[in-house]
Amino acid sequence: MIKPALLAFAPVAAAVAIAGCGGSSSSSSSHSTAAPSKPAGTATAAVTLAPSKFGKILVGPNGRTLYDFVADKTMKSTCYGACASLWPPLTVTGTPKAGPGVKASLLGTTKRTDGTTEVTYNGHPLYYYAGDSAPGDTTGQDINQFGALWYVLLANGMQVTHG
Repeated sequence: MIKPALLAFAPVAAAVAIAGCGGSSSSSSSHSTAAPSKPAGTATAAVTLAPSKFGKILVGPNGRTLYDFVADKTMKSTCYGACASLWPPLTVTGTPKAGPGVKASLLGTTKRTDGTTEVTYNGHPLYYYAGDSAPGDTTGQDINQFGALWYVLLANGMQVTHG
């Protein structure tokens, strides 16, 4: 019998098997910008807060957890190709909005190599995790993939650096 907790890692195992040891790529022809349950790009993406076992963390307009990729040292994303398939960026076609408790001064955008606009917070691009199947899931927390760690973020822009 397969335990439910193991099922959450199936997308990770599949992506790693497909990607091998691959990391970021400058190619823009093979990446997805969609979260599994809803397209990541919206006209007015609202970044809000939701309670979690880590405290109140950033979530996207669909209520799903947002993550910071430690490899992104600047506002420019380094997650493309297989990385972006497993960690879809939060993109927007308009201006991102700060929900209650989210600091509007920390919210921004950056252009991706495919021309889409990714939402940033505290100077870092924001991503969903394909292994999170519902709002409130944080299965991507403290995972080391594609060359660096992934963390949830607090309203002050700080990463939660523990699992």
